[in-house]
Amino acid sequence: MPKRRYLGCSPPVLTGILVVFLVLLVVGFAIGPLGKSMFGDLGLPSWLSVPKPEPKLPAEEVFHLFNFPITNTILAAWITIIFLVGFSYAVTRRMKLIPGRLQAAFEFLLGWLYDLCRSVAGEENGRKFFPIVATIFLFVGFNAWLGLLPGFGSITVHTAEGEAHLLRPANTDINMPLALALASFVFVEFFGLRTLGLRYLSKFINVREFLAGVRQVFKGKFKAGLLGLFSGSISIFTGFVEGLSEFIRIISLTFRLFGNMTAGEILLLVAAFLVPWLFALPFYGLELLIGFIQALIFGGLTLIFLTLAVAPHEEEAH
Repeated sequence: MPKRRYLGCSPPVLTGILVVFLVLLVVGFAIGPLGKSMFGDLGLPSWLSVPKPEPKLPAEEVFHLFNFPITNTILAAWITIIFLVGFSYAVTRRMKLIPGRLQAAFEFLLGWLYDLCRSVAGEENGRKFFPIVATIFLFVGFNAWLGLLPGFGSITVHTAEGEAHLLRPANTDINMPLALALASFVFVEFFGLRTLGLRYLSKFINVREFLAGVRQVFKGKFKAGLLGLFSGSISIFTGFVEGLSEFIRIISLTFRLFGNMTAGEILLLVAAFLVPWLFALPFYGLELLIGFIQALIFGGLTLIFLTLAVAPHEEEAH
């Protein structure tokens, strides 16, 4: 009879893995602050424990390039860019009719994003918006995923201001989400003006009804003029609110991404400190999911804003 296997392992191997897992979990609990508060100091080596986390919101400067300060989050963003460019080149350098696993995974991801753009914005606009949405999705997602690798938050360097972490996830620096939100805003306004021309501005500046009401008053048609002035004032106020909402999008996109990614980083630091080693592994899996969700939200909202920007206003009114 063939030997029974569990999760691809034979029973002795699986038992050994579980024993090692439990030993590491128990030792991690014992050397952490929770274990020390319950059992006291067991005399285990200090290098097994994790230092108390001291999260800092501002990014730390690592060095200067042409008198421009380079922070640890900028370095992390550069690593993400280099990785995406290198990964794309490696996948597309030798394209095959029957793709391998790497090419198939990459094509599946891009195909899924392309289908999403087409389903929301239509065939023509979806093709136009796809490069923007895909770039934002990949950059936000891989910023989050690469930030979970060893070296982020653990390697320190000595700078002129003191000791600083060499790498920190780029999404946890508010300047990076703000830059992405501004890029999203610029593309939305660009496509709105490019598609509709000056008509695009009419949803922000709409004084037609108000001026028509003024003309009615001067013609002696006071009732119709007052109604025109009233409805025109509402249109002007609605345009002001519409314009304000465009800028509020920048704030909401920025703080949604920054808040979720920063909270996730602090959660990982606290989990690794309370019970070092294996206890933080489930939270790493959670952060992988959150990174995907935040990338999808940022890219998806940009796609929706782009679609609304190019839609004729007369159709929106009906």
